[in-house]
Amino acid sequence: MNQRQNLKSCYITVSILAVLLLVFLIETAIGGSENIYVLMKMGAMKNDAVVIGNQWWRLFTAQFLHMGIMHLVSNAVMIYYLGMYMETIIGHWRFLIIYLLSGIGGNLLSLAWGSDNAISAGASTALFGLFGAMTAIALQNRSNPILVYLGKQSFWLALINIVIDLFAPNIDIPGHIGGFVMGFLVAVILGEKTLRQYSVKKRVIALCLLIIYCVATVRMGMVINL
Repeated sequence: MNQRQNLKSCYITVSILAVLLLVFLIETAIGGSENIYVLMKMGAMKNDAVVIGNQWWRLFTAQFLHMGIMHLVSNAVMIYYLGMYMETIIGHWRFLIIYLLSGIGGNLLSLAWGSDNAISAGASTALFGLFGAMTAIALQNRSNPILVYLGKQSFWLALINIVIDLFAPNIDIPGHIGGFVMGFLVAVILGEKTLRQYSVKKRVIALCLLIIYCVATVRMGMVINL
C-alpha cells in the first residue's frame, strides 16, 4: 500500500519513466536502439546536425533516447530512486522543470565541448541535473540533517560517476557536467515554498549565470570542426 501511495505521489517520476520506456520500445520497433539511423531519426544529439542542419530540437529530444537496454535500465533505476524523494521535497512541477532543463543544459555543454562527429543520447544529462539540484537544496538547508545527507549522497554520486566516466569509452562527460551545473542553478532560482530559499540576490546571480552559460555554450557550439 505504501509503495502504491509513493508511486501516486510521485506521478511526474513515474510519467518520465513511462515515457523513457515507450520511446525505447519505439526505437526497438523501428530498427533498434543502437541503430545510428534510428537514433538520428528520433532526435539524438549530433553537433553538426544541430548547428548546420539547424535542428536545435535535438538538445531536448536526446534526453529521451537510449542506446541499448542496459543504458536505459541504469538511468531509469537512478531516476526512480532520486525521484521518489526529490519530487516530494521540491514539488511536482519544479521537479519536472529541473529535469527537463537539465537535460537541455547537459546537451548544451556537449554541443560546446563534445566531439562534433559523435552521436549522443540518454537521460543521464537530466539525471545529473537532479544530482545538482539536490546538492543546491542541501547547501541552503544545512540545518536539516536529512537534506544534508541526501545532498552529500547526490554530490558524491555525481563526482564518482564523472571520475569513472574518464576511464570509460564513448561517455558524454560534458553532458553529465553540464546537466549537474544546470540542475544546480535552476534549483537555486526556483526555490521551494516549504524549505529555506536562497536569497533574492543569490537567485538573481544564479539566473545571470544560467543565461551566461546558455549563451556561451551556444557560441562555442556554433564552431564546427568537420
